[in-house]
Amino acid sequence: MKKYFVITGIMLFIVLGIFPRAANAGDNKWSRLVEESALVLGQIQQMPDQNIPDDLLRDCSAIAIFPSTISAGFIFGGKYGQGIIMVKDPKDHKWSAPAIFTIAGGSWGLQIGGQATDFVLLIMNRRSVDGILDGKFKLGADASVAGGPVGRAAEASTDIQLKGGILSYSRSRGLFAGVKLEGAVIAQHWDGDKELYGKSLSAREILLENKANMPESAKGLLKILNKYK
Repeated sequence: MKKYFVITGIMLFIVLGIFPRAANAGDNKWSRLVEESALVLGQIQQMPDQNIPDDLLRDCSAIAIFPSTISAGFIFGGKYGQGIIMVKDPKDHKWSAPAIFTIAGGSWGLQIGGQATDFVLLIMNRRSVDGILDGKFKLGADASVAGGPVGRAAEASTDIQLKGGILSYSRSRGLFAGVKLEGAVIAQHWDGDKELYGKSLSAREILLENKANMPESAKGLLKILNKYK
């Protein structure tokens, strides 16, 4: 196990050097992360017959977007990224302000090298939202996770909505598809939220208790999400 962490750490260090956009932070890092999340979702939804089905975006309870998640490995692999989660009010369908989260996980198999991947998760029920807000949340263990359908997959998406759980998508090197993301852990980034809003707030206070004003950087993302009400 010690060798696993050493090798994975070295590979992640190398990849962070390869992808400076994801690694280098500026004074407005968290605002830029929110803006990049909007860019990721907007570009995905513009892909003809390969986008996330409208009905799934309309009926999900929350959305998580992790742009430029770094994946690296040499036999053992690992991934780490920072992103946002927004929750939809079940009564008026208004979206909350975004909260900052991290996603991290490991993998085993024949693999070498690294890349940056965009991940989008549709959280289809409120129970999964509550689980994420309770602390570190492991995909596949604390909630079922499956690769989501793309395009006009009406029958498949209806079946998935009935089952609930979380649908995962990834985009890497121009390719976009549903992907299994079991084992990854999602956790709140307290410092990110504090810097974004200028005060200490929990993810629950931001997402469910409306104690954070919608930041200017989220206007683009909100505009996209409001198309699916």
